[in-house]
Amino acid sequence: MRGWGIAKIVIALAIVGVGYAAFKDDIAKTWQDLHVRLVEHPTPKKTVWLDQGISKDRLSWFYHADQGTRTFSFPYEWLMALEQPTISWVPFTKVGLFSDPAYLDRYGFIADTIIPGKAELPIGFAKGSVMLDPTGAPWKNPRTKQEMKGVGLTCAACHTGSFTYKDTHVVIDGGPALTNLFAMKQGMGISLVLTRYWPGRFDRFADRILGPDSTVDDRETLKTQLDQVLAQYKQVKNLEERVAAQSILEGYGRLDALNRIGNQVFSLDLKKPENYAGSSAPVHFPRIWNTPWFDWVQYNGSIMRPMVRNAGESLGVSAELNLTDPSKGLYKSSVDLMSLYDMEQMIKGDKPPNAKDGFSGLKSPKWPGDILPPVDPKLAEKGAELYRTHCQECHRPPVTSAAFYDFNNKDWWTKNEAGEAILKVENVPISHIGTDPAQAADMLARTVAMPENLGIKNNSFAFALGELVEKTVDTIYNQQKPPTSPADRSRIDGYMPNELRGELAYKVRPLNGVWATPPYLHNGSVPTIDDLLGDPEQRPTKFYLGSREYDPVKLGYKSEPIAGGFEFDTSIRGNSNRGHEFRKDYDKNKEITGVIGPALSPDDRKALIEYLKTL
Repeated sequence: MRGWGIAKIVIALAIVGVGYAAFKDDIAKTWQDLHVRLVEHPTPKKTVWLDQGISKDRLSWFYHADQGTRTFSFPYEWLMALEQPTISWVPFTKVGLFSDPAYLDRYGFIADTIIPGKAELPIGFAKGSVMLDPTGAPWKNPRTKQEMKGVGLTCAACHTGSFTYKDTHVVIDGGPALTNLFAMKQGMGISLVLTRYWPGRFDRFADRILGPDSTVDDRETLKTQLDQVLAQYKQVKNLEERVAAQSILEGYGRLDALNRIGNQVFSLDLKKPENYAGSSAPVHFPRIWNTPWFDWVQYNGSIMRPMVRNAGESLGVSAELNLTDPSKGLYKSSVDLMSLYDMEQMIKGDKPPNAKDGFSGLKSPKWPGDILPPVDPKLAEKGAELYRTHCQECHRPPVTSAAFYDFNNKDWWTKNEAGEAILKVENVPISHIGTDPAQAADMLARTVAMPENLGIKNNSFAFALGELVEKTVDTIYNQQKPPTSPADRSRIDGYMPNELRGELAYKVRPLNGVWATPPYLHNGSVPTIDDLLGDPEQRPTKFYLGSREYDPVKLGYKSEPIAGGFEFDTSIRGNSNRGHEFRKDYDKNKEITGVIGPALSPDDRKALIEYLKTL
């Protein structure tokens, strides 16, 4: 026993010496906890999908459609063999698999039971085509020599929401996810280190990958592959530590998506550490219904072309991209354009917006009065008048009303290159709306160093990213046999030009389905609509993210302290909860930054909330 005690000390020192790969939490704290801090949710009695206009078969495809992403830097077969980042102090004791849907649920990933028995991984995970190893060669099983498959996240991972109410779990397609992507990468880093160094874990991992009768050489090759992945995780950890002073934690339901896309392509893919930036402006995952019919997307209204938005997202979650080796073809990538196009078409639908049918494609969810308390129609009618007075000027009439489809209003509507009606979303200056400026300001201020051979003319982050994604997409078009025709390129790109902009402003959109999208403001800094409409001085300055329990009175998740939850501190830059305020000192003839309307009485606020449930 004394020998095993010494062995444990040696192993512990080895683990600390190697370093926990892609995570920033204090090592001592991680070692004390021996696991990632996660919320553990009660198991609901049933899960339901609301009718949002898309069939179950189509949604099942969407949840796992391969975009060409390789999010975790290792193959699908490894994900299915990797154990959870926990330690049993009894030597060689097995622990659960990382891929167990019940475990991934704790990171916020929704188990895919829409078609029972069909899916092995949660919503948003996709098994892909052949994956490349760190040398750029096809990743092969050391024993069988068979090529191994990629695995990565899809847009459904971040844009499928849910809530629970009285033992019922409700899935919101296209809604903001409650995932904690940083914690998952942290957990994977710990699991990889334990797999390499903790007694018994590598042997179990090797048995799953290679089979129990594999040779010593096979296992040594697998260890070498594992060391290569650990080196990649360590590289990211070092970069994260270097920019830690500029970064803030994202927590559940948030991600600094644009900065992380930039870090992937301009630093990791380009092999330029100086281009790595802090995650300084996390945003709440946006809802995506109706988005294909908007003229500008992203919270700061910075991107116009749908394919630039979608291919950029794929690159940001680690689709393969060659930016450094001309002999292998610059801009060669694993991004699957046709999969992205099919996803966009599912969300978009086949008809332009019109007064009879509204928006086609993925619909916003309707308040489920059979699950949540039913709407009070008289109170909602009073709320409709308040909406017209206080909300409609910016957010437009309800999308269910004929007034919304006034195509003669050139301030509201334009057309794309195919002549389809496109909604013009207003970019409201931060000097007026008063919400946290970090996301817009940091994107506007960021620059990147670019080598001349890539042909990117602008070093401003937003414009360089637009050029890079366009060149990647064009390379894929040109590699087709025959090359994709100009007409097909225009169609697949979404019939929109590749225009980019960087403004100190945030876009405003219709509020259909807003009740299903907490927390609120672009950075998720206000937990409920009731808090948003009430006295701004009474908005919670600290609250917790991680609960899924829905409050049908205030319209938001429960935000009390929860074990393993994320404490949201609104005093931190990037986390401000100010702006979009209804105050007593409102003066329609005098602009006060952040003040958009007069203070609402408790009764008026209750009525307006009741009406928002009907949108």
